[in-house]
Amino acid sequence: MSPPTKRSLSNASSNATASSSSSSPPPHFQPPMKKAKSQAVACSLDPNKSGLHNHHNQDDNDVVFDPSSMALDDDSKSDDARAPATANLSRKKATPPQPAKKLVIKLVKAKPTLPTNFEEDTWAKLKSAINAIFLKQPDSCDLEKLYQAVNNLCLHKMGGSLYQRIEKECEEHISVALRSLVGQSPDLVVFLSLVEKCWQDLCDQMLMIRGIALYLDRTYVKQTPNVRSLWDMGLQLFRKHLSLSPEVEHKTVTGLLRMIESERLGEAVDRTLLNHLLKMFTALGIYSESFEKPFLECTSEFYAAEGMKFMQESDVPDYLKHVEMRLHEEHERCVLYLDALTRKPLIAMAERQLLERHILAILEKGFMMLMDGHRIEDLQRMYSLFSRVNALESLRQALSSYIRRTGQGIVMDEEEKDKDMVPSLLEFKALLDSILEESFSKNEAFCNTLKDAFEHLINLRQNRPAELIAKFLDEKLRAGNKGTSEEELEGTLDKVLVLFRFIQGKDVFEAFYKKDLAKRLLLGKSASIDAEKSMISKLKTECGSQFTNKLEGMFKDIELSKEINESFKQSSQARTKLPSGIEMSVHVLTTGYWPTYPPMDVRLPHELNVYQDIFKEFYLSKYSGRRLMWQNSLGHCVLKADFPKGKKELAVSLFQTVVLMLFNDAQKLSFQDIKDSTGIEDKELRRTLQSLACGKVRVLQKLPKGRDVEDDDSFIFNEGFTAPLYRIKVNAIQMKETVEENTSTTERVFQDRQYQVDAAIVRIMKTRKVLSHTLLITELFQQGDQRDNMISSCISTYSC
Repeated sequence: MSPPTKRSLSNASSNATASSSSSSPPPHFQPPMKKAKSQAVACSLDPNKSGLHNHHNQDDNDVVFDPSSMALDDDSKSDDARAPATANLSRKKATPPQPAKKLVIKLVKAKPTLPTNFEEDTWAKLKSAINAIFLKQPDSCDLEKLYQAVNNLCLHKMGGSLYQRIEKECEEHISVALRSLVGQSPDLVVFLSLVEKCWQDLCDQMLMIRGIALYLDRTYVKQTPNVRSLWDMGLQLFRKHLSLSPEVEHKTVTGLLRMIESERLGEAVDRTLLNHLLKMFTALGIYSESFEKPFLECTSEFYAAEGMKFMQESDVPDYLKHVEMRLHEEHERCVLYLDALTRKPLIAMAERQLLERHILAILEKGFMMLMDGHRIEDLQRMYSLFSRVNALESLRQALSSYIRRTGQGIVMDEEEKDKDMVPSLLEFKALLDSILEESFSKNEAFCNTLKDAFEHLINLRQNRPAELIAKFLDEKLRAGNKGTSEEELEGTLDKVLVLFRFIQGKDVFEAFYKKDLAKRLLLGKSASIDAEKSMISKLKTECGSQFTNKLEGMFKDIELSKEINESFKQSSQARTKLPSGIEMSVHVLTTGYWPTYPPMDVRLPHELNVYQDIFKEFYLSKYSGRRLMWQNSLGHCVLKADFPKGKKELAVSLFQTVVLMLFNDAQKLSFQDIKDSTGIEDKELRRTLQSLACGKVRVLQKLPKGRDVEDDDSFIFNEGFTAPLYRIKVNAIQMKETVEENTSTTERVFQDRQYQVDAAIVRIMKTRKVLSHTLLITELFQQGDQRDNMISSCISTYSC
């Protein structure tokens, strides 16, 4: 046989790897027999290895190749003889494709057998490794082999036995480790460090054991109910033997509590140690029963004692700061080392002992002081802390008591201080508003408390506050109120309107406000007509158009009077009949809009009488059917006086004018002469003469000198009068609004209320026809509340 060429070797090599892909055998093969015996290849699985091993035998149980599938040609022996001749031909002529051959594999029937003592030998290796882990010693066996050993035991259904053996081995070592802690260092911190090390060692050791027996954890443990994982099994064993060593557990808990108490007292402690040990309690499932319960009891005792001590030794602001700091510290402990579930009961315990038990003491000791001092930040802290223990109701009641007590001191003060009542109330209200907004978060209940308390205190004196508020507005709206911008005046009006809302006797306010407004309008003393109209607009918004109807009518009369005066000056009567040297302006007032003024008779100078008659003729010719009544008490004049030391203009009232003009014809007049000549009422005349002869501007001289005007006094023209200004205002002696005048105004208000009650009764009875007395009174109260709460007192009087 000729040696194969390089190409034939290549072909032979490729044909050797194929399963009979060509009908011609490789050139270097020996010619097979015509009937070749089938060659069998058997495959078996080694239980210790995952690979397949070939065994060359001809057992019937082996996996064999079927000889019929080898496609051996009967003419193969002649191929060798023709090979040289057909070699070149085979390169030129392609071999036709052959059909695929079938490969038949037969399974081995015999089961693999385990070596003798396989389980014991494998466990011995694993036990040695576990002991080495617990004793922290090196082990000669490779971790991969140990893992494979566990794998083999599990595959052969030995997982249950292996689990029990591992559990028993772990229990022995854990028991020894915990027993070694008994009788250790009396220093609690050192002892806790030993416990932490023991716990950390257990965690590391169980993780290593679990790594080796991971296949056991993933197969046997998962497939078997009520069997713990290796990690949980280790925790359960540690918990079991810790409970069997009560000294260790008790000492550990005591040490933890002592460390936390030391930290509360300001000492530095190892928070990492606390964190690790408390996590150990949590992992073992004994945190709640073994640690949390005694911890909360100790916390309660600690803060109960501290609360009593600090409450006695410190003032309220410092105590509240201390409580706030303590609550923050406890929250921080929960974040750093305590279990998250402890936060709620712990904070509640601290709040109960530091706050809830001392609510009344805090309020009694410091609330008034904080309010009087306008301690916004401290009040805010009090509100925040009280809200944590649901004690806002107590704080609200304390606020109500404070407002009533302080407000009563303002409202019920001596009558000499009545002029300061409204400014004091405004200041007090502004203080409460700022506290309500900045400290009490605009709490709705607190806002309602403020309103109720203010309404109570401002009506303690039934009508006086309403009167004083009206006079305060008169002072602000009167001309001469310098240094106040329009914006400031508008802000003041808004603040006063807030007080007005609390007044029950709004009709009393209306009566006094209308009287003062009339003076401002008639005397031209209003600081700003726009401000006047703005106030009336506010009152209209607050109380309705019926309340301001008369006030608005007063403004209409003033505007209409200006038109009438312009028309009068251009009339023929004024041009032809008026005396020269006199100018007169007349305000025509509608009786129903303006306050009621008592008629006061006076004998006017001839010139003024002529002027009045001409104007009356003009007015009645223009407005037929009307009647004019001259209100002499409201008139005022400007007189030109010729003094030896210079000419002056005197701004005086009509009564002062009448008296002064008498001295054009006489140098000296007695009191009785003046009274007979003027016809002025005695009391008013005395007041007028007193203003002219005894005031700051003394146009007349009284003989004899004195402050009061007597019946036998005489008056002479003061020729030595001098003043730096050309126009001089001679103020009338202002009678204090006497008790009679105030009583008169109040009586008119009460009479108006009576009319309202009568009208309400008529309306009700027209609707109901028949009604019992009780139901009538009830409905009268309901209707009275719609207009004014003070009508209810009138109803009560009426029902009696």
